[in-house]
Amino acid sequence: YADLYDLKVEQILPLERMAQKSAENLVKGVENSKNIPFERVLYALGIRFVGETVAKKLAKHYKNIDTLSQASVMDLVLVDEIGERIAQSVIEFFENPENRIIIDRLKNFGLQFETIEIVNPNATDKLSGKTFVVSGVFEQFSRDELKKAIEDNGGKVGSSISAKTDFVVAGANMGPAKLEKAVQLNIPIISENDFMGMINQN
Repeated sequence: YADLYDLKVEQILPLERMAQKSAENLVKGVENSKNIPFERVLYALGIRFVGETVAKKLAKHYKNIDTLSQASVMDLVLVDEIGERIAQSVIEFFENPENRIIIDRLKNFGLQFETIEIVNPNATDKLSGKTFVVSGVFEQFSRDELKKAIEDNGGKVGSSISAKTDFVVAGANMGPAKLEKAVQLNIPIISENDFMGMINQN
């Protein structure tokens, strides 16, 4: 997919049913992808077992692709929610010379391979030591906004419900399997309003 960044409008126009505007939009879309944050780029690399949540945790912990690529299995398993299976998969990905070539090409094209820290002046530690799982569809916020609010207030976001989960923030259409597991483990299920009450209390 690194070849996409070499595309020019004049190369796309000869393709069947490709108008000037469509070709320009495609090239513009590829160019805009250079602004995607490191965690999303890491996820898009397609490392086996590395989903969006794991990619975010790896990006947050290692800060850049070079540090991550040099991590050992022992280092990786110390990261929250990273087990030996994921760690081994990450190691194998970076040991593959073809993958390293692709990363180098993408770097040269200007993709984001390091975390840009944005300090939130309203950040608190109200949720310190607490792990949340966010599930369902919400009225006031997107799932990403809720997850950011959790992290901005010192909490952790889990990808799945386990005995380590302290709260489940549940919206409409929450998956029945997650709901059942939360009930089985006696984990408090709260609404988005309950959650906002937690972080707004003095």
